[in-house]
Amino acid sequence: MMAAHLRGADGEGKGIGQVLRSVLGNNGHINDESKEKVPLVNKAGESRSPYVRGHSSNPVAWQIWGDEAIALARKQNKLLFVSIGYSACHWCHVMERESFENEEVAAILNDAFIPIKIDREERPDIDRIYMNFVQATTGSGGWPLNVFVTPDLEPVFGGTYWPGPTSSTSAFDDQVDFLGILNKLSTVWTEQEERCRQDSAQILTQLKEFAAEGTFGDRRGEGGDGLDIELLEEANQNFISTYDSQNGGFGSAPKFPTPSKLSFLLRLRQFPRVVTDVVGEAECQEAENMAITTLRKMARGGIRDHIGNGFSRYSVTADWSLPHFEKMLYDNAQLLHIYLDAFLLSRDPELLGVVYDIASYLTSTLEHPAGGFYSSEDADSFYKRGDSEKREGAFYVWTKREFENVLGSQSQPILSAFFNVSGHGNVEPENDPHDEFLDQNVLAISSSPSTLASTFGMKEDEVVRIIKDGKAALRAHREKERVRPGLDDKIIVSWNGIAIGALARTAAVIRGFDPVKSEEYLTSALKAATFIKKNLYDELTETLYRIWREGRGETKGFADDYAFLIEGLIDLYEATFNEEWLHWADDLQKIQISLFYDSDGTGAFFSTDFSAPHVILRLKDGMDASEPSTNGISASNLYRLSSLLNDDTYSKKANETVASFESELLQYPWLFASFMPSIVAGHLGVKGVVVSGDGIVDAKIKAFEKQPRGGLGTFAKVDTSSSWLRQRNSLLKTFGLDGKARVLICEGGTCREEGLETNAGKDLMDLSSVSSALPTDKTDQVATEPEKPSQESVVPAKENNPTF
Repeated sequence: MMAAHLRGADGEGKGIGQVLRSVLGNNGHINDESKEKVPLVNKAGESRSPYVRGHSSNPVAWQIWGDEAIALARKQNKLLFVSIGYSACHWCHVMERESFENEEVAAILNDAFIPIKIDREERPDIDRIYMNFVQATTGSGGWPLNVFVTPDLEPVFGGTYWPGPTSSTSAFDDQVDFLGILNKLSTVWTEQEERCRQDSAQILTQLKEFAAEGTFGDRRGEGGDGLDIELLEEANQNFISTYDSQNGGFGSAPKFPTPSKLSFLLRLRQFPRVVTDVVGEAECQEAENMAITTLRKMARGGIRDHIGNGFSRYSVTADWSLPHFEKMLYDNAQLLHIYLDAFLLSRDPELLGVVYDIASYLTSTLEHPAGGFYSSEDADSFYKRGDSEKREGAFYVWTKREFENVLGSQSQPILSAFFNVSGHGNVEPENDPHDEFLDQNVLAISSSPSTLASTFGMKEDEVVRIIKDGKAALRAHREKERVRPGLDDKIIVSWNGIAIGALARTAAVIRGFDPVKSEEYLTSALKAATFIKKNLYDELTETLYRIWREGRGETKGFADDYAFLIEGLIDLYEATFNEEWLHWADDLQKIQISLFYDSDGTGAFFSTDFSAPHVILRLKDGMDASEPSTNGISASNLYRLSSLLNDDTYSKKANETVASFESELLQYPWLFASFMPSIVAGHLGVKGVVVSGDGIVDAKIKAFEKQPRGGLGTFAKVDTSSSWLRQRNSLLKTFGLDGKARVLICEGGTCREEGLETNAGKDLMDLSSVSSALPTDKTDQVATEPEKPSQESVVPAKENNPTF
């Protein structure tokens, strides 16, 4: 693997990195050779990014990434210190307090380096390049990401969090302090500049070679024959082997939701029958059970905000009890998709309640009034007004005394038992090295109304009422007395694309039994799409921009912005049948291909366009991470658009995109879960349904809306106003012009008409039994104990818990 190779067989750094590590333990000094220098001025306040602007009062003279800063480094022949983070990052704020607010650190950075602060959400391209370097040379990565680079932008040395002069953090055995690193780097650059340049150039060459190694063949279209459906079985077996049967999820702490894995597991049983035959019926059922169990454990755990909605980014503990409290749009948008699929498979009101919870969070806390969704909420905040120091999770944790004061003597014992609240707190000492959570409780559901009714000698309905009223009281107290965490109010196109699709699908699913909320969620999705089209898309130049905050940012969209927005627009079309959104998705797909597709090489999409400045390495995003792979989603988009528009050039590029990663897919299929629907589509094709007219075809539409995601398929509706779609898809040139109710089934470039009697008038999934999970207002979603699933074989056994 790349990391092992660059680090050497013994895991130590090579070249200048090894020199640095070998001497960092010794005392050093800055070479004080006199030079005429112009003092740097902090320019962080010029950025639109809340994260970068938050550093404007630092004594470090932060510069903005771009021509000016890079030219300055070349003129003064200095290393650039590139520090990358994001607003909701806890350790980014820790390093700022310990180092970037420290005068001694600032003096060295300002004198010997060109310090640059970057928001990774604004410039994921720069982040990916230098994250690749740090992961390759140290074996791990994360944020803050700190890299020293030459004036030619080639990386010399890097890492993540380094303790500062005022640090109280327990350092790892091999971890060195930031001041020591700065002293040695300045000395090494002055005394061994040529070696630094040679080693960094060599490492960059190796990074480029490894980045290209996973692609197959020398020409587009080669390969792909080895990507059989058996890869789905291999991926599933890996997930089974790493599954935590006690707590749900995969692996040990820290534990992430991993939406791409959960999506694959939920889809596996919904693929065409041939997939089930290959993987095995029992194995497909086990995959679904693993996913649904994980989602229930998460929904009851501390990773979920039980008072104010939404999920935190990850859990510090294996049992989901203690989160890192930052909340991200991309996590919650993906989880909305996942919980919606899980509900459709299980018909469990508890899971529907979580759907409402997340949708409410997106459309209230994160929604911009004019449309679009903000990026994140911080982990750290002031515990109460007037405090001078922020604490992690301060907005979300509770003492037993607070429960007593807010809830009163009757309700407090019940809610304390329900949420596992104790006088000494519920955070284990080993998970609280800095005593931040002494006597504090992270709320997690640990009981059920039926158990509590028996314990307290009450009726179960009364327990449910007390919990519901208690949650409302806790929320009111929290909103009034506490200081809400900082909101990163950037609107990022890629993450908004995921949210648009998730809300559109949610609106379609609940339309039949909750038309009010359905309209609310659909309106939010439509407003977001409209906002992006109006404010972040230049139709004349066919340019999509990535960021809006107090106006459009200068950063042009990356491949992931196009991929996730296109996916969201296709979902929005299938929820509304307004061809405006499909038309725009088609336009964006053509632009994405022209800017990012590797037409001269092995196919697939680069993350950056060919003309991007200051990009030393063009990468192709293949593996799933906290977001699904750009190429995995792009392949799915291409297959779906090919079906909707009868355009085989799209399906050809989808096949090439998947084949481009054949080498890596064959070795590690479980790292490419987002590719699996496209692998199936490449073998079995994509089925498209097109309807026209009204009345009897409505049953077809309702059945489609209630389908969980499985194999790639499409659904379109045409009427007399669908002029663009008829022009774009020659198979539909005359279809629907007569206004009659008709159904077409289209596959492989041909269509056949289906008799209307097929499933006509039948509701294939009766969801009327979930009415108990419907929210009573915008802040409270409460249900009585969920009924037994109507298909016991579909879901694993579950505890009796209400939906809150």
